[in-house]
Amino acid sequence: MLKTLGAQVKEFKADSIRTPLYMILEVVMEMVIPLMMASIVDDGVQTGDVAHICKMGALMAIAAAVGLFAGVMGGKYGARASAGFAKNLREAMYENIQTFSFSNIDKFSTAGLVTRMTTDVTNIQNAYQMILRMCMRAPASLICALCISFWINAKIASVYLIAVIFLGLILMVIIRNAMKYFNQVFRKYDDLNASVQENVTGIRVVKAFVREDYEIGRFHKASSNLYRMFLKAESIVAWNAPIMQFTVYGCILGISWLGAQMIVQDSLSTGDLMNLLTYCMNILMSLMMLSMVFVMITLSMASAERIVEVLNEKADLVNPEKPKLQVKDGSISFEHVSFSYHKDNERPVLSGIDLDIRAGETIGIIGGTGSAKTSLVNLISRLYDVTEGSVKVGGKDVRSYDLETLRNEVAVVLQKNVLFSGSILENLRWGDKNASEEECIRACKLACADEFIQKMPEKYETHIEQGGANVSGGQKQRLCIARALLKKPKILILDDSTSAVDTATDARIRKAFAEEIPDTTKLIIAQRISSIQSADRIIVMENGTVHGFGTHEELMASDEIYRDVYESQMSGKGDFDENGGDA
Repeated sequence: MLKTLGAQVKEFKADSIRTPLYMILEVVMEMVIPLMMASIVDDGVQTGDVAHICKMGALMAIAAAVGLFAGVMGGKYGARASAGFAKNLREAMYENIQTFSFSNIDKFSTAGLVTRMTTDVTNIQNAYQMILRMCMRAPASLICALCISFWINAKIASVYLIAVIFLGLILMVIIRNAMKYFNQVFRKYDDLNASVQENVTGIRVVKAFVREDYEIGRFHKASSNLYRMFLKAESIVAWNAPIMQFTVYGCILGISWLGAQMIVQDSLSTGDLMNLLTYCMNILMSLMMLSMVFVMITLSMASAERIVEVLNEKADLVNPEKPKLQVKDGSISFEHVSFSYHKDNERPVLSGIDLDIRAGETIGIIGGTGSAKTSLVNLISRLYDVTEGSVKVGGKDVRSYDLETLRNEVAVVLQKNVLFSGSILENLRWGDKNASEEECIRACKLACADEFIQKMPEKYETHIEQGGANVSGGQKQRLCIARALLKKPKILILDDSTSAVDTATDARIRKAFAEEIPDTTKLIIAQRISSIQSADRIIVMENGTVHGFGTHEELMASDEIYRDVYESQMSGKGDFDENGGDA
């Protein structure tokens, strides 16, 4: 874990080295000042040597200035190193997440990833700064003060040693008991973030069903769980301060009592007693700092484990050693394909799939909910890998291609259409970042999106809100189709992506595809028979298997599932919006 985290210090190594060096310099100055003060008392005040007092006073001022400078510089470099470390951690996590396959992403919730990149990284940042500054300053101060104290008077210094051992044991007990609660805190953070994210994302549904009180209750429950966990942890950690204060005052009383006796017996000077009292405070404050560091490290250990889990996650899908960089055409072949999302699943999602699709064909895919239509097309662009068999594109196994090359040639419009905040043009150029405005307009015309874009005040410069909140479902679908077309793919997959448009617009989109991109293989998943009836061939899915594959006429004659669906949909008067409309 430390090796993984340490690798992210990178360009901030120099700052990470400077910080503890400045801390040591500050400690040295702090340790020297009490010795000078004792010298002023014993060799200056008691003997009336004004010159010695002035000399020691000037040296004390210089030492204080150097200590102040060292403290400021240590703070500056410590802040820069910890903030830079946190920046590198977030970037490394984000970059690694971008390499994840769908199966990797399935292991982490969105809320969990957000917590890891925000709260967890902040905890590591604070802990790292504490380690650079306090973990060097406090032990150095403690050791120096103990050594000087034993040098001055070993009998009195033994009081410090007893205090250090006592506090060390108490600190171990506190940390051990607090750690188990801190480990649970961040899972509660995930629950809290999940509640907020789900509520904000689905706020329209929440209001439509008047579920505000229910959502408030969910959030209150998550927040209360987090509160209780922190309360338990902090209640244990809170014992640290009173025990520390008790020990400090006990040491002062013990040193004062022993010191007064020794002064009376002339075995200890007044200056040395002042020194010992000063070092007493240094030692105990160092222990206080160390306890704070240990608490922070305890808190951050849980965060560190969660961050390392993301950093060490390896993408399930990787390029072969010598990947193919060109896809010949849009032909697709499934050969004895079986697929499961998890290896321990007893029943595969897809089983015994054998299909041959020619380049340029339009293939309809229909089936009931849960029949694995989406799982089937996800294998083509290698969003998942098959469990058994092989999927070939352009005559080659998809696992032999460079992932970027393959996915550039396979455009997918998923069920959940996602638009990003920015202008319409910026969203369209996700398909091709170098696309001209004319190319974007042509793609929108093919997707029947140009007609509603032209009605907007700023046309193609119209700003899209996050998630496409300011456009309708049908408009969002058409923009996503246009975005996919800009890739100029050899294979275009529409995963139920015209479900929110009227039948007339759906028909125009299909007609434009047939006329404008005849060489592109088109796979259209649909619930409406009318959307795929004119396809070259149609796949009928049932429980993860191909129940039928052929033209509309062939399936009407041979496939009872297709025939039943067709008759049930056509027995009515058709879709209510078949004469046009805008969903």
